[in-house]
Amino acid sequence: MIQINRLSVNFTGDFLFRDVSFSVGDRDRVGLVGHNGAGKSTLLKIINRDLEPTSGSMVITSGHRIGYLPQELAGTSKLTVWDEAISAFKELKSIESDLGRLTAELAERDDYQSAEYAKLAQRISDLNDIHLNLGGSTMEADTEKVLLGMGFLREEFGKNMSEFSNGWQMRVCLAKILLQKPEIILLDEPTNHLDIESIQWLEDYLVGYDGCVILVSHDRAFLDRVTTRTIEITLGNIQDYKCSYSKYVEQRLERIESQQSAFANQQKEIARIERFIERFRYKATKSAQVQSRIKMLEKMDRVEVDGYDNSAISFKFPPAPHSGLVVVETKKLSLGYDTKPHVLKDVDFRLERGERVAFVGRNGEGKSTMVKAIVGALAPEDGSLSLGYNVVPGYYAQNQAQLLNPEKTVFETIDDVAVGDMRPKIRTMLGSFLFDTEDTEKKVKVLSGGEKARLAIAKLLLSPFNLLILDEPTNHLDMPSKDVLKNALLQYEGSLILVSHDRDFLQGLTSKVYEFRNHGVNAFSGDVYDFLNQRRIESLNVLSSRNVSDKVQNAPKSSNKALWEEKKLRESDDRKRKNRLKKIEETISLLQKELADIEARLADPESNAEEIASGELYQRYQSVKDRIEENEMEWLELSED
Repeated sequence: MIQINRLSVNFTGDFLFRDVSFSVGDRDRVGLVGHNGAGKSTLLKIINRDLEPTSGSMVITSGHRIGYLPQELAGTSKLTVWDEAISAFKELKSIESDLGRLTAELAERDDYQSAEYAKLAQRISDLNDIHLNLGGSTMEADTEKVLLGMGFLREEFGKNMSEFSNGWQMRVCLAKILLQKPEIILLDEPTNHLDIESIQWLEDYLVGYDGCVILVSHDRAFLDRVTTRTIEITLGNIQDYKCSYSKYVEQRLERIESQQSAFANQQKEIARIERFIERFRYKATKSAQVQSRIKMLEKMDRVEVDGYDNSAISFKFPPAPHSGLVVVETKKLSLGYDTKPHVLKDVDFRLERGERVAFVGRNGEGKSTMVKAIVGALAPEDGSLSLGYNVVPGYYAQNQAQLLNPEKTVFETIDDVAVGDMRPKIRTMLGSFLFDTEDTEKKVKVLSGGEKARLAIAKLLLSPFNLLILDEPTNHLDMPSKDVLKNALLQYEGSLILVSHDRDFLQGLTSKVYEFRNHGVNAFSGDVYDFLNQRRIESLNVLSSRNVSDKVQNAPKSSNKALWEEKKLRESDDRKRKNRLKKIEETISLLQKELADIEARLADPESNAEEIASGELYQRYQSVKDRIEENEMEWLELSED
């Protein structure tokens, strides 16, 4: 249990929190949401006791351990991936050391009947029990399972941590937290460091976790899957909702609308009463009624509308210049680096004018490598890559925010690249990205991650382009900013390549998905959820064919009549099973089409505003997804018979 009472945080005269109180239970799944800078990360640091509040108190159940994943690493380990991960079991390792020492000591003694010998043997027995209860027998298996879930290959376990990027090192830190199984897990933007497969693995792990989970994430799909409670931080206060993120969005809107309606009605009533008082204040015959109404106003419980931060960036991409039909084409392309050759081999890829595609796959499989080659930052090892006629690429790199000059001010960053008619409009443009006059004079180095990301996107808008390449653009963007970016991309007229692990952001934005896997690239029609569904069905088909093959190989050969009849019965059952499988496959296909239709409508909020606002479309979307999952589970069970 975590109990926070009247907590206030004051930085440089401004309150980030003021008299905030709430409690979190031992099995709660809490999502902290709010604009960048609202105080989500600060609250996690306070719970982890890395920061002291200005006032207020916090009580955590005695003995409860905390596992905390920050946004950024403090340093780099000198151990291997395996040694760093298994260091999570420090207590178990200490017990093993004690067991080794005590067992050696026991082996050297021959006073078998003495009390000291019996005491030593009992101590070894007790330690063995503790070691077993703490998971000592599965320690290595658990470590392997979690590292594989985090996306590491077995052959990478022996590599030094320093050989991996910060993102991969953060995965090891997350693995250690999961292996330690603390009573409280605090995660600050964990999906920033994971690919889609690892995110789904983490979702499954956290859903079944026997402890409290509090997380900050701008991944709507991740929040909906993991959390059952949403705490919104807005303007120094909190609003607590006992539901997942999507339900919170609906309930928040309903709450604000209800409060505004009640407030408006009460204001009308107050105005009516005040008019009566003012009109008859000095009329003796109405004195009693006037005093009655004055007391009525004094006793009235005034309706308040909860404050909320409704600021949001506003922009659209410049018109795309016309290009040739073929925008990008590769033939037998191989790419790599001096330290890591052959990341991609013999890749054939073609992007045509107006196409919108997503690059997905495990980190390290070559998505960013391909993008760097397209924008001319990496030369091919072999094969060819060419851009089409009049193609002008606009590129947002994965570390674009870090590429900004930290010593420049916000204004100078834009002023350095603005030309022509844009120069007089710089402050207006920055204002649309939520940088007020005071913010424009701040140096880049003092900006938050979200502010840097917004500034990098603003910088990208200064030149027109017809091939837009965005490599993980949503990292550090809050929900409203992501929604604005997505809407701008839906209206963008040029060709689009999106590298992202954010399923909700990708949904409806692309018509084709390219999966980077095993040094190659495979194409899937549809958006990201079509891809995920196809991959799942594809895996089931592989499983089915393997089962059928095994049955044929293991079928008994006999001319015995009873066995022959049994065989005919099995064949009859098999026909029924196959017919049922076929029917399920047809049902899944129809449901997937229905899901695609709903996703298309969700991606067009202007035309479907009423259904989206009422929540009806989201409910249908979840219902169809559940039915797809139920049918796929039945399909799997039948295919394994």
